[in-house]
Amino acid sequence: MRALSPCAKAIPVKREFMDISIIIVSYNTANLTLDCLASLQTEDGLEKEIFVVDNSSTDNSAALIAERFPQVDVIANSQNKGFGAANNQALPHCRGKYIIFLNPDTTIIKDTLPKAVSFMDENLHIGLAGAKILNHDGSLQPSVSYKYPGEKFAKKEVTRLAGRIACVMGAFMIARSDLIVELGGFDEDFFLYGEDQDLAWRIREKGFSIGYIEDAKVFHWGGQSERGTPPVALFEKKLRAEYLFYRKHYSSQTITRIKRAERIKAYYRLATLNLLSPFIRKKENLRNKMDCYHLVCIMAKSPI
Repeated sequence: MRALSPCAKAIPVKREFMDISIIIVSYNTANLTLDCLASLQTEDGLEKEIFVVDNSSTDNSAALIAERFPQVDVIANSQNKGFGAANNQALPHCRGKYIIFLNPDTTIIKDTLPKAVSFMDENLHIGLAGAKILNHDGSLQPSVSYKYPGEKFAKKEVTRLAGRIACVMGAFMIARSDLIVELGGFDEDFFLYGEDQDLAWRIREKGFSIGYIEDAKVFHWGGQSERGTPPVALFEKKLRAEYLFYRKHYSSQTITRIKRAERIKAYYRLATLNLLSPFIRKKENLRNKMDCYHLVCIMAKSPI
């Protein structure tokens, strides 16, 4: 293991020494991260390097990775810097033609990496692409989106973007290294949610499209770093990230229309749940849903 300093300013290196640089951000997912790294060892035919940025895990992740995978470069943070910022820490060290952003709760299916590289080599207009994301029973997870949050109110902003795909699931994303460096990596204002949508938007602004590699497949557990977060708190994190995305990319007039529509929808659903509450047996689920809609009402009233 080459332990990289989380604080030292990295010296830019010459790129394209390798085919791919893989960045994994971990947070209290030691066993899953080890499984993910093991799945990467089965791939062959590509020159690759792997970075794990550990966001101050309490499960001994960094030491376990060092023991099992000494060839992996580890950046051990003293605090949780968030997903985007942690990925950015590894970027200056990357030497690959392509960068793969990979969640720790994934396992790579055979030949996925060569297929992803071939796709990017053959489609020069694609700046970033995602894979087909699967549950462990083989069923499909949402892997690609053709719309951003609130897009139906933001046609003016969206029509100037390249391509048809809005974004892909952040569990597996392959991107052109030079493009990511030019964009400055992830926007660190996003702590955990929304950063993949924001990055895709900025890539499309540069004239590149977002791609989807259907024959590249990845198993994904999903939500493992947030598994202890209460449902309403989790909803609030996602909602705040969504509103941050609005402020970054939509006009104030568009945001006003979105928030008005969300507030009306939330009021309607609250009224419906109040009427149905005597007949709903799972009271805790009911309270969680109502708390979420109350939160939408409050945030949709707040200034832009």
